[in-house]
Amino acid sequence: MKLLEGKVAIITGASRGIGKGIAEVFAKHGANVAFTYSSSVESALALENELNALGIKAKGYQSNAADFNEAQTMVDAVIAEFGTVDILINNAGITKDNLLMRMSEEDFDQVIDVNLKSVFNMTKAIQRTFLKKRAGSIINMSSVVGVKGNAGQTNYAASKAGVIGFTKSVALELGSRNIRCNAIAPGFIETEMTAKLNDDVVQGWRDGIPLKRGGTTEDVANACLFLASDLSAYITGQVMNVDGGMLT
Repeated sequence: MKLLEGKVAIITGASRGIGKGIAEVFAKHGANVAFTYSSSVESALALENELNALGIKAKGYQSNAADFNEAQTMVDAVIAEFGTVDILINNAGITKDNLLMRMSEEDFDQVIDVNLKSVFNMTKAIQRTFLKKRAGSIINMSSVVGVKGNAGQTNYAASKAGVIGFTKSVALELGSRNIRCNAIAPGFIETEMTAKLNDDVVQGWRDGIPLKRGGTTEDVANACLFLASDLSAYITGQVMNVDGGMLT
């Protein structure tokens, strides 16, 4: 059974990692996928081809979700190309880790812009479409770090905690129009980024997780699939921890 047959999803930051995993799972479930990427044109084209080969329509857009006008232009382009939008996944994110003592103002501002302001920009840009339809599912990517904090990540933690507050507020504002807004807080997910880390460090993290393994991008994508589909029609304003039990 294809849970998203004929739906149109926008996924920000999807040329690699969790965003790419979400795009793949959504396409397998029949969704047409519009996704953004910042710089990796080659990866974006490869993903576009891979998704289109699954028999759905997919298109990548080089767009910076942290820029208010670019976000609006991108959403307008998607509606012109796909006809409508049903699902928005705010996934674009970066890290610029450092102890507060050593963190520059620029590193703080940039993480807030990409991780939090982009969520405002994209949600604002899609809101009118969802209000007209009286339907829509918005899924914002937070993090366990946004729930519990982490030394060396004041900027990242602040941005991801902000995403949770934003999510709950949007759920309250738009619930009466049948527009749902939820957040996902991934734990330690093994991606291209973590593959570059020392094996002992990664194993140490795995050992501290109740399920004794890092998560896969598919683990996060499956949670997104649930929240995007009608299976979760009565769920809004929630934060789903996909973390192998880290926050238990």
